[in-house]
Amino acid sequence: MSTELAPMTLSGFQQLAEALRGEIRKVIQGQDALIDMLLVSLFARGHCLLEGPPGTAKTLLAQSLSQVSTLAFGRVQFTPDLMPGDVLGVNLFNFQTGEFRLTRGPIFTDILLADEINRAPPKTQSALLQAMNEREVTIDGTTYPLGEAFFVIATQNPIEQHGTYPLPEAQLDRFLFKLLVDFPDRDAEISILSRGTRGPVGEGRATLSSVMDAAALAQGHALVDAIRLEDSILRYIVDLVRATRSDGEVLHGASTRAAAALAGAVRARAALDGRDYALPDDVQILFLPAMRHRIVLGPTAEIEGRSPDDVLTTILNRQDAPR
Repeated sequence: MSTELAPMTLSGFQQLAEALRGEIRKVIQGQDALIDMLLVSLFARGHCLLEGPPGTAKTLLAQSLSQVSTLAFGRVQFTPDLMPGDVLGVNLFNFQTGEFRLTRGPIFTDILLADEINRAPPKTQSALLQAMNEREVTIDGTTYPLGEAFFVIATQNPIEQHGTYPLPEAQLDRFLFKLLVDFPDRDAEISILSRGTRGPVGEGRATLSSVMDAAALAQGHALVDAIRLEDSILRYIVDLVRATRSDGEVLHGASTRAAAALAGAVRARAALDGRDYALPDDVQILFLPAMRHRIVLGPTAEIEGRSPDDVLTTILNRQDAPR
């Protein structure tokens, strides 16, 4: 006989989020804003793309999130010779039974770290498309569910670095956020070095406690889904996304999926802040990380050296926010 869990309250949700932050901060120094955005992505049912130079704790951040929960964790190290079957799994013939049996790949997990995803060719990257959008995979005509907790954290090095491939636009659109990871400030870097543990930075520095299980994550998802967005906030989101499609500096604007993803992220940020309502500030703070990977700049913007963030900031400043 199963017992239904009581709905999570906003206060309980905040306590859970603070416990997650506290544990992750034991090993991740000087990246508080990045941790908060990762939690927004997790509870908004989105996936997260972390971009930054090597040695900025991108992989360690994903590993730390898995360690503070009881969720299953899988990792794929993307390389130029990686094949889709290495990610999804393959059916192998069992000579004893005379039947094919699925050998599951690392994608069958809750939290998947797709490490250095842009070092694999587009064919392999596309193996994640169905999983990220529908939380299921199809192998040799049979569909296998991955579960509602399925969450992808992908890391990539800047595209200018040697041996990288640009992610396909369809792949990028599956990510809720593209977060730019920079080096910590001077004080945080001194704190990291002062721990004095031998080996790679961040490894073996602290033992993390598990503070979240699958049931708590499901309750958090349900609470975020129940956050109501006022019509004015919904119109603000739609107008901003539509403005990316008509801007002269943008060749291809953001999709309707992008608008829905931003709305989900706004709900999650409001809940993490202890509110059952959203503010225009939530939209403004999340607009750039939710859209910077979803627009393609036109030739004029590229010639002038404009970045996606520059263009999106201009669009944001032009749009009147609701009161």
